[in-house]
Amino acid sequence: VQLQASGGGLVQAGGSLRLSCTASGPTFNSYVMGWFRQAPGKEREFVAAIKWMGGSSSYANAVKGRFTISKDTAKNTVYLQMNSLKTEDTAAYYCAAGRSLITSVMSNPAKYSSWGQGTLVTVSS
Repeated sequence: VQLQASGGGLVQAGGSLRLSCTASGPTFNSYVMGWFRQAPGKEREFVAAIKWMGGSSSYANAVKGRFTISKDTAKNTVYLQMNSLKTEDTAAYYCAAGRSLITSVMSNPAKYSSWGQGTLVTVSS
């Protein structure tokens, strides 16, 4: 699976951005698609994930209620709608794909086998 992320940029606190991650490969039915982020000097952390089949999703507590992950199967694309952005959301955001992940491990970056390039989100005060 190859992943291409886009949509990052500079936004003021309180604003919104939508990230996109387009996947290419034979089939994604058994995959979980995730978003992770990494701020300078910090470890990569889980943001959200969604199962390609069924669409059940999971969120980090820090973004719950502000971010929404969704998918468009016709376009092989996963989105991360980010609202009410805070300065602490500033980071490089990465999309990832992992095969046959159960819910309890969807937040573990080590379980994802494919990664896209990062897209930078900067939230100014």
